[in-house]
Amino acid sequence: MAGGHQVTVRRGQFWIPGERVETEGGTVQRGPMFVSWEAPLSQAHPLPLVLVHGGGGQGTDWTGTPDGRPGWATRMVEAGFAVYVVDRCGHGRSPYHPDVIGPMGAPLSYEAATGLFAPGEFDPDQLLASMGPLPADLAESQRMDADRLARLLDRTGRAVLVTHSLGGPVGWLTANARPDLVAAIAAIEPVGPPFAELPGMGTLTWGVTSAPVACDPAGGRPEDVPGRRIPGLDGLPVALVTGGASAFAGFAGEIIGFLRGAGALAERLHLPEHGIDGNGHGLIFESNSDDTVKPVLEWILAQGKE
Repeated sequence: MAGGHQVTVRRGQFWIPGERVETEGGTVQRGPMFVSWEAPLSQAHPLPLVLVHGGGGQGTDWTGTPDGRPGWATRMVEAGFAVYVVDRCGHGRSPYHPDVIGPMGAPLSYEAATGLFAPGEFDPDQLLASMGPLPADLAESQRMDADRLARLLDRTGRAVLVTHSLGGPVGWLTANARPDLVAAIAAIEPVGPPFAELPGMGTLTWGVTSAPVACDPAGGRPEDVPGRRIPGLDGLPVALVTGGASAFAGFAGEIIGFLRGAGALAERLHLPEHGIDGNGHGLIFESNSDDTVKPVLEWILAQGKE
């Protein structure tokens, strides 16, 4: 008991610091990453889950929904996992200053957001209020995120990554940076297809990432990567999760082919095949999010690595 209330979870927050940068005004910090965590008192599973949001979102994409319900993070804690939720560099509670991180990209419009995230599913004001601009340099954004996420894993130990959309490349890069600390990746609607130009954001220059990725045998050019082993993905269990009404489902097979060529144990988890229909790109916070999380949790448990 604490203050007359029964304690059922433990929670906290911290930052993974960014680099120190010299400016005319003095030494400042570049691109820290905010981390909030929550865990049940009786943790049923030894490996934590690390949740990485997408695009212009923030960690609140996992903690709640636009209509005010508990998000996937809560359901994962209820399932017995310790859960770490990050705000990627320059998003949410991870401060952004363009003089230090670099120029911002364009803000997400109402038209683009409602087209991407199931028209009519949400109050568009609630949906857009949490979304900010991406750094204009997508490759550098991913590099920063993967560096901070790798250092988070140095602190947490081995974990399962759960990524969404533009958080997908960060997961692939982090696995390559810390292969012994990433047990599996559940990639929810990751961006693609390989080598695609993402309108208004940048290009997946290195296949499934914008930032350079190491491969074996080594190749210094993006065109060298397909079919070569990517050490951090070799033998790594990956679930690529897609919604039945999402445009992202159309190129999921191409991403899986690329990942398998890199050595990953990649498989498709298409929600309609699990009796869950009608979901778009925002399936982590759509109205049936309590249903969409279940097959993902089942897949994580089935890996025998939790």
